[in-house]
Amino acid sequence: MDKELFDKGMKIRREVLGDAYVDRALAKSGPFNDPLQELVTTYCWGWAWGREGLPRRDRSLINLAMISILNRSHELKAHIRGALNNGLTKEEIREVLLQVGIYAGIPATVDSFRIANEAFAEIEAEEAS
Repeated sequence: MDKELFDKGMKIRREVLGDAYVDRALAKSGPFNDPLQELVTTYCWGWAWGREGLPRRDRSLINLAMISILNRSHELKAHIRGALNNGLTKEEIREVLLQVGIYAGIPATVDSFRIANEAFAEIEAEEAS
């Protein structure tokens, strides 16, 4: 494992998704999943997200569209939180999800809207407490 890239990835991962989310993911890990956590942190967050070519806001836009199209609800919920942390508004997230409907189909958009509303409700509940 590239320790420097892992540390960079962990920093970015925490900044985008929040400490609570990352701590929960790591707490659920164990001997079987630890290599997956290293892979995700090092290459997704350290290598890809850590590149200079795009700002995090743009990476969030791209991720929302791709993850919606792939129908990965758990990851979409996490990246909606990340998109808000990276400066996107609810309205901009809505526009991404509407565009998903044109290119990937209405069922993907309907599911993505449902997940987005769940994510917004969870975030608002956390902020209220």
